[in-house]
Amino acid sequence: MENVRVFDSPGKGRGLRAAKELWAGDVVFSEPSLAAVVFDNMVEHVCHSCFRRQQKLQRCGQCKFAQYCDRTCQRAGWSEHKQECAAIKAYGKVPNENVRLAAQILWRIDKEGEVVSDLQLTTLEDLEDHVSDMPEDDLKELKVDIHNFLDYWPRNSKQHRVDYISHIFGVINCNGFMVSDQRGLQAVGVGLFPNLCLVNHDCWPNCTVILNHGNQSAVNTLFHSQRRIELRALGKIAEGEEVTVAYVDFLNLSTERQRLLKQQYFFDCTCDHCTNHVKDDIMMGGLETEGNKPSEELLKEVTDYSLQTLEQIEKARLDANYKEVVKLCRECLKRQEPVLAETHLYLLRILSVLSEVLSYLQFFEEAAGHARRMVDGYMKLYHPNNAQLGMATMRAGVTHWHAGLIEVGHGMICKAYAILMITHGATHPITKDLEAMRMQTEMELRMFQQNEYVYYSMREAALKNQPMSMMAEPVAEGIKSLFRKK
Repeated sequence: MENVRVFDSPGKGRGLRAAKELWAGDVVFSEPSLAAVVFDNMVEHVCHSCFRRQQKLQRCGQCKFAQYCDRTCQRAGWSEHKQECAAIKAYGKVPNENVRLAAQILWRIDKEGEVVSDLQLTTLEDLEDHVSDMPEDDLKELKVDIHNFLDYWPRNSKQHRVDYISHIFGVINCNGFMVSDQRGLQAVGVGLFPNLCLVNHDCWPNCTVILNHGNQSAVNTLFHSQRRIELRALGKIAEGEEVTVAYVDFLNLSTERQRLLKQQYFFDCTCDHCTNHVKDDIMMGGLETEGNKPSEELLKEVTDYSLQTLEQIEKARLDANYKEVVKLCRECLKRQEPVLAETHLYLLRILSVLSEVLSYLQFFEEAAGHARRMVDGYMKLYHPNNAQLGMATMRAGVTHWHAGLIEVGHGMICKAYAILMITHGATHPITKDLEAMRMQTEMELRMFQQNEYVYYSMREAALKNQPMSMMAEPVAEGIKSLFRKK
C-alpha cells in the first residue's frame, strides 16, 4: 500500500490519495478479499473456491452445497468452507448470500482479528454502514437477514452483539463488491475488500477496479489470493491527488447518476460532471443535419417511445425471445435514426442489444454495422481508457472478424487491446485472449492485403471444416456497477 495514504476528504469522510506520481496502467494497489461468496443463483455454475465458471463441478460430500472445479480447489477452499459446511448441515438448509457472507466475515474476524494483514488500512468497525439512512423496506429486509443469521450462526462459535451483526450487514449492503468470473464478463458473487471501501466515487474517475483471478495454474496458490482486486490508474495522477473510482456507469444523465448514488450509497454526488451536467446535452441530443435539428416535441416523442420499447425489449430478453428482441430493436431504430443523435443514450442501448443478439443468432454482418455505430458513440461519451469502452470495442472487433470484415475488425481489436492493457493489465485472462486474437487477425490481415481471393477462399474452407456453434447467450453488457447492493 506504499502508493496511497489515508486522508480526510472534505464532505466525503475518509479517502485515499496518491503518495507518489502514478501513470496510466499503474497498479495503485491490489487487495485480496476479506471474504467472498457465490451469488444464490450461481451456486451450481461457479466454483466456490476460485470463482471460475465450469460445466461440471464436484459437490462437497458433506453439506452437498459447495461446488468445486476439482479436489485442488476443494482443498484450497476448505479452511474457509469448514465452518460454513458444519453450519449448513446443522441448520438444515442454505441461507441467502447476504447471510453467508456475513458469517464468512465474522468467522474470519474471530480467527484473525479485525485487521487480517499489515496492509489493511481500516477495520470493519470503522466503515460506514448507513443503517440509519436505510428506507423502511430495506430495514425490513435487514431485520429478516439478521433473524436468519442468528438461527444459522452455530452455538459453539463466538457470539456477537446484534448491533454489531447489523453493522456487518450494513457494510455489506453499501460496500459489497461484485466478484466476476475468470474472464471478467459476468458478476458471479460478492465480496468485501476493506481498503477498496476507502476509495471515494467520481463520475469521471482517475482509477478503475478489476478482479484478476490470474492463470488457472495459480489455483495452487493461497486461496484468498485468488479473489484479488487491482486498483489501476487510468491516466497520470499527481502526488497528493485523491484516487477515485466510479460506483455507477457513466452512461446515464447526471440526475440519474445522482439518484442512483443517493439511493444505493446514501450521498449526494458533487463531482464536476454532475455539478456542470457535462455531456448531458449530447446524451439526450437530436440529430443535426445541415444545421437543422428536430423540434423539441419530436425529440421528446421519440425519446419516450424509445424508453417504452427498451422496457419491452428487456422483457423479451428475459424470456429468451430473441426474434422478438430483434423485431422491436429494428422498429425502434427506424424511428430513432432520423431524430436522435448518434450519442443519444437510448439509441446506443438499442444498438448494443441488437448487435449482441444478432451476433448470437449469427447474423454477423448486420451485427457488425450496429456494433461499429455503438462504439463510435461510446468513444464520444466515455473516458478514453474506460473499461466498458474497451470491452465494447473488443466485442465489436470480434463481431467484425466473424463477418469477414478483417480490416475494421483488426483495427478495433487493436484499440480494445490498448485500452485493456491499461484497465486490466497484461496478465488478466481477457487481455491474454485479446492478445491472441490480435496476433491472429494481424496474420489474417497480411494475407488479405496480399491476395483477397486467396484469403476469402481459405476462410470459407476453414469455416466449412468446423461445426457450426452458437455464440454465448446474450447477457447484460459487462459489469457496469462495481459495488453491489442487495
